[in-house]
Formats: sequence, structure tokens, C-alpha cells
Amino acid sequence: MNKNRKKRTQTAHSMEIELVYNSLPWSEYVSTYSYYEKETVRKLNSNKNGDLKTIFQKYLLDESYCPAIKKADYLTILLLAWEYPPHLIGGLAKHVHGLSLGLQKLGYKVFVITANPGHLTNEEILEGVHIYRVRPRCDTNNDFLEWVAGLNEAIAEKALQLARLHSFSVIHAHDWLVAESAAFIKTCLKLPLISTIHATEHGRNNGIYTELQSFIHDEERQLVMISDHLIVCSEYMNEELVQIFEVSAKKIAIIPNGVEEGLSFESKKDELLPLPLQVNKRLIFSIGRIVKEKGFDTLIEAAFLMKDRYPDVYFIVAGAGPMLEDYRMRVMQLHLSNVFFVGFISEETKNALFKVCTLAVFPSRYEPFGIVALEAMQHGKPIIASKTGGLKSIVQHGLTGLLMEPGDALSFIKLASSLLENELGAKRMGLNGKTMVEKNFSWQGIAEDTVRVYEETLRLNV
Repeated sequence: MNKNRKKRTQTAHSMEIELVYNSLPWSEYVSTYSYYEKETVRKLNSNKNGDLKTIFQKYLLDESYCPAIKKADYLTILLLAWEYPPHLIGGLAKHVHGLSLGLQKLGYKVFVITANPGHLTNEEILEGVHIYRVRPRCDTNNDFLEWVAGLNEAIAEKALQLARLHSFSVIHAHDWLVAESAAFIKTCLKLPLISTIHATEHGRNNGIYTELQSFIHDEERQLVMISDHLIVCSEYMNEELVQIFEVSAKKIAIIPNGVEEGLSFESKKDELLPLPLQVNKRLIFSIGRIVKEKGFDTLIEAAFLMKDRYPDVYFIVAGAGPMLEDYRMRVMQLHLSNVFFVGFISEETKNALFKVCTLAVFPSRYEPFGIVALEAMQHGKPIIASKTGGLKSIVQHGLTGLLMEPGDALSFIKLASSLLENELGAKRMGLNGKTMVEKNFSWQGIAEDTVRVYEETLRLNV
């Protein structure tokens, strides 16, 4: 190829990439932000996304803008999170939902402010929880950081509207996407702020290397520093915050994620009809955001190595994300007929797949906790999970599940073989896992632990 032709090809490819980035629906894909580096980096220095701090500062200088502070007679909690069911992207939405219901069942009044992807009701009370969904100021803007800024402005405005009608006790923020609004609401309403840090940009990328990563890292640092108390889901995340942000361990409480109790896993007969189920074959199931950190490429490699030894075994991987087409292409290149990336599935379909699978696997390279691993165990299924992050604290190797080396296909194959060739032992392991989850990971207990953090924070802020 001559130089001019090569240059024209590269230019055309760049234009295609630009078109993709310029049409991103951030309200759906915001949790995969690090993948869309090119679109965001070129705008980082435009200073458009920095206007939010200036806007909030002007509000704070106007004392009449902030509502009069009224002390709540009992715990009234204001939860801030960018995602909340039925708008599900990752585990954060499930966490906030489970915690909200747990708090409400304990008798506390719970308000949630979250993003509205555009098709949901703006205000409603579901299962006793007051939910307010807001549209970002620049909802159709393709610049990710402007979208986040607009979301924070909308959240802050809604919080102040509610504060004129209700007396809140504490603010509980979830991750950096709501950091700016949390900081503003805390200052304006003079309320204590508790923040749950579900993951860090440093951990996702094993370091900070780009402008976007640095921006997110700084937002996380701000949230960590302004919070009166922090909550993390595992000892692994506790150590990560202490090391990365040099925060005192005394400021951090470790409270795990949970699963909903007493669920009925009955599924409709046609729930699995659209899926590539293989008759008389054994299914290995996995689910998660289709991003590099989840390690699904390890399963593709393992499937290639296993296909001759285990012709009756196949893989279904569910989930949406930026790596989906890349992984599908890799499956085609390897001519694999035993691997299927099926894209996004409903909760009902997920439960149906857990019900019919032989075993479940979660091969993450980075995983602060791993709610889906608990869900698989709740179904009584034997699981294989990476020996990393919060997963290694959930799984007791050899008793409630098995731990593989992250990114190591041979490690997975060895463990999967032990389960596939010992059906009785695999069933026993699945039942052990189910018992453990039901005993230790109820949202009711997690809500009680969280209330203790609220109460301790309030005592220190009197």
C-alpha cells in the first residue's frame, strides 16, 4: 500500500471512530467511560466540564439559595447514585436498590436521586422508597464529562428542592459520578456525607496513565476527602483506599454487598428460547459488563483449549459493553462453536441461565466485590472466581467455590475439569455456597451495619 493510500485509509478509519464516539448515549454507557478515551481526552482542556464547580460556588455565595436547615426527628437518608433499577448497568444499581429497601424495612425514610435515561417516571415511590430521576442539563451532549457535570447540577437542584420539603439527616453518595453534587449538597445543607466507593480508576487500570483517568482519579480523591465517613465492600477495597488516597483506615467501614432474600427463581418456559442453548450439553455461564477488566478473553482462550477434550461443554457470556464485538470477532476467528456472547439479558433470563447451567465462572482481573458471584451461589451453583479483589474474600476455596489465577486460562481449565468430572462434589460445593450466602449476605444485615455508620457519623458531627 502506498503512503497516500495508507494515509487516506487511516483518515477514513479515524472518521468512523469519531462518528461512533459522537453518537454515544452516555446515559446508557457511562460506566464504560474509560473505553471512550479519544472522545473525552481532546475536550478535557476545553474547560467546559470545569464550570460546575464555579456554578456551585456562586450558589453557595448566595445564602438565600440554600434552604433553612431543619433537624430531622429521625434518620431520613438522601442517597445519590447515577444508576438505579430498572436502569441497570453494573452492580452499583443493585447495591443501592438493596440497601434502600433494607433501610426502608428498618423504618427509615429513604430518598434516592438518580439519572433518568429518558423513558422512566421522574418521581415515584416503589416499595416505600422515594425515587427522583433527573435528566442531565446536557443530556444529549456527546462529551462525557459535560454529561457528568450536567447530571450533578440536576441532582443538586433536585436535592435542594426536596430539602425545602423534607429534613434530611445524612447524605449517602455512591462513587465519583455524583461527587460534585454531593460536595455541594453537604456544604449547602450542612449535613454529614457518607460515601461508598465501589471501585477506583487506579484499580481498574492498575495505575493512572491518561488525562481522563487522572480527572476521574481527582474526582474520587475529592469525594474521599470531603466525606465524613467511607464505606467499602471488601478488605481489598479498604487497603486500596488507604494506599491510593492515604486516608486513615479509621475513616473506613467495611460492609459487603448482598443478595435479596427469599427470591423465587421460577422462570417462564419461553424465557430461554432466544438463547443458543445446546441440547444434552453442559453449560458454563458467565455474566458482567463486557470490558477488559472482567477477563472474558480468558474464557475464549479456555474454550479453544477445551473444545476437543470436552465436546459436550459450551459457554454463554451475557452482558453489554464496548468489548462485545471484539470478543465476538475473536470467537469467529478461532472458529469456536462452543462460545456465545449473547449481549444484554434481563434479570429473569439471568436467573433462568443460573438455573440451567452446570457451573458459573467470574474471571475478573479487577473486582472490588462481585455481586453476580453471590447470585450464582444463591442458586446453589458451583462457581469458579478469580483470586482477586473482593472475590477471594467471598469464596472459600474448595468449600464454597474455587479460585483461579486471574487471566490464566490453564488455571481455569484445571478447576473446571475438577468440577465437570466430579458431579457429586460440584453439587456439594454449590450447596455449601448457597448456605454461606443466605447466612452472611442479607441486605437486612447490611442495612443495619450501614445505619450504625450513619449514627456514628452523626454523633461525631454534633
